[in-house]
Amino acid sequence: MRYFIQFAYNGTHYHGWQFQPNASSVQETLNKALSVLLNSDINVMGAGRTDTGVHASEMYGHFDLEKSIDISILVHKLNSYLPKDIAVYNLIPVHAEAHCRFDATKRTYEYHINTVKNPFLEGLSWYVNQKLDVGLMNEAAQILLKHTDFQCFSKVNTDVNTFDCTVFEAYWKQEKNRLVFTISANRFLRNMVRAIVGTLINIGLHKITLTDFENIIASKSREKAGFSVPAHGLYLTDIYYDYIIK
Repeated sequence: MRYFIQFAYNGTHYHGWQFQPNASSVQETLNKALSVLLNSDINVMGAGRTDTGVHASEMYGHFDLEKSIDISILVHKLNSYLPKDIAVYNLIPVHAEAHCRFDATKRTYEYHINTVKNPFLEGLSWYVNQKLDVGLMNEAAQILLKHTDFQCFSKVNTDVNTFDCTVFEAYWKQEKNRLVFTISANRFLRNMVRAIVGTLINIGLHKITLTDFENIIASKSREKAGFSVPAHGLYLTDIYYDYIIK
């Protein structure tokens, strides 16, 4: 039987999702918990990779298991066993060919900024004390929907077959001292969201224009795009599958 596992994590103390030698990862931690509790060698395939320090309020993985399980009991045991910064919400039986990475039709990320220093947001939001033109940043965000090639926002020397992504929505929303950027797409390139946010920040600071932004995308050059914002403000918030009802 194949199961999807729905979970969340605070990425502060992890070197990203994917297993790494000599470094703590979410994947390694989850694998260990499942293997111990199920008395079987479990390897969870993740729906995607998050970098060091990036958080996920919703993440999916899948694993195979020969024996049947009581889902509610295992979820309870997992949350008792796992560290406090990882929470499991559900286990979902799926068909044998279901794949948490390749079957995802849409992913959503948020980037969180606080404009007033707040010790309770330390490590969970990026503090920016400069005045930002949010209206202009939203105009630039809409430009993303007109394009599909986002090589300029990708890490260089990455092993992908295409830099094409379909962006479904991209917008900024401000509530008092909190500013959140939301972006949804069918797929994302490595470092893409953090590079987009850094470039949009330059728009908000009036360092570049909307025309510059268009030219950066057309250039396909990472060097011409903006800086990569800190990882601790980034959250994977939603992953969608045609066969999972939310």
